[in-house]
Amino acid sequence: MDDPSSRRLKTSERAELIKRAQVWKATDVSSKDIKSGPDAKGAFPPGETVTCDYVKERLGGNSPKFACAIAPNDKVKVRFGRANGEIYAGVAATRLLWALGFGADPLYPVRVVCRGCPAEFAAEGDAAPGQIVFDLAAIERKMPGHELVGPGMDPGWTWPELDRVDEGAGGAMAAQRDALKLLAVFLQHTDNKQEQQKLLCLDEKIEGAGAGCVRPFMMIHDVGMTFGRANSFNRDALGSANLEQWAGTPIWRDAKHCVASLSQSQTGTLADPVILEGGRKLLAELLGQLTDRQLQDLFEVARFGNRSPPGGAGAAAPVSAWVDAFKHKREEIAGGSCGGSGNRVIG
Repeated sequence: MDDPSSRRLKTSERAELIKRAQVWKATDVSSKDIKSGPDAKGAFPPGETVTCDYVKERLGGNSPKFACAIAPNDKVKVRFGRANGEIYAGVAATRLLWALGFGADPLYPVRVVCRGCPAEFAAEGDAAPGQIVFDLAAIERKMPGHELVGPGMDPGWTWPELDRVDEGAGGAMAAQRDALKLLAVFLQHTDNKQEQQKLLCLDEKIEGAGAGCVRPFMMIHDVGMTFGRANSFNRDALGSANLEQWAGTPIWRDAKHCVASLSQSQTGTLADPVILEGGRKLLAELLGQLTDRQLQDLFEVARFGNRSPPGGAGAAAPVSAWVDAFKHKREEIAGGSCGGSGNRVIG
C-alpha cells in the first residue's frame, strides 16, 4: 500500500477519475459470513488477543485511539474505550457495507495487549507491569487499493461529488449512488465530512499519481459515528450505537417526495438527500437478502450487548432489540416508493 501523501493528482485528473468511479460491486449478500467479516490480509477472528507495542503518534479525530505495532512492518490503529461508541458501531457498519457490496475499511473486534501504553489509558483496561489489556477494542485494516489524493486538497470526497459520476463514461449508475446515499441515511452516518470518504484505485498496480487508474472506486472510510442519530456536533452519545436514537429516527423526512432523513452536521457534506426509485429499490433488495442469522451476528460480533446506554444508566439493550430496529428500518425502505420505475439497478 502506498503512502497517499506521495501521490497527488491534478485537479482535472481527479475529476476524470470521479467521473468514471464505481461505488458498488455485485455480491452474494446472503452467503456473507458477517461474524468472521472480510477475509482480507491481516484479518483477525472475533475476540482474538492481539499483542502490540505502543507507538507514540498523533492520530486524527476525537475518539480514543492509538497506534500500535504488531510487528516492525505492521502498525495498526487501535480504537478503545468502553464508552466509545465507535468500537461497536464501526464494526457493525463496516460489516454491513462489506456484506452489501459497498466499500469500507474493515474494523475487527479484538482484545488488545498493549505493551508500553501510557498510564492514563489504564482506566480503560487492566494494567499489569509494562502493559495494559483492553478487553474491548477494535483494530482497523485498510480496504485493498491505492488511495488517490488531489493537489493541495484534503483526502477524500464530498457527497455532492458523487453526483459528478457519469454512467455514460463508465461510472456507477445513479441507482447505485442513490443506494449508497440511502444506506448512509439508514446508518445515520452523521460525521460525513470529506475526509471520511476515500477515492481509491482498485488496480493491482498504478503508476505515478494514479491518473491512469482503470478501476477508480469511491468508498466510505470512517463509519464509527453510526447506529444513532445524526446531530450537529457529531456527539458520540447521540450518534454512535444509541438504540433509542437510532430506532426513533425515521428513514424518510418527506416520504411523499422521497427526501431521506439525515440531519446536517456542522462538518458534514450530506443531509436529507433526495432518493430516486432505482436507489431505493436496489438498497431494499440488498437489505432484504440478509438473513435473521446474519442480523443476529452483525450486532453480536460488534458487541452491542456491551454498549451501555448514554450516561451509563441502566443495562445495555439486548441484541434482539437492535435486530428488531434494523428490520423496522428495512421495512420502511422496502415499503416505500419513489415514483416510476426509476433508474436501472444493475447493468
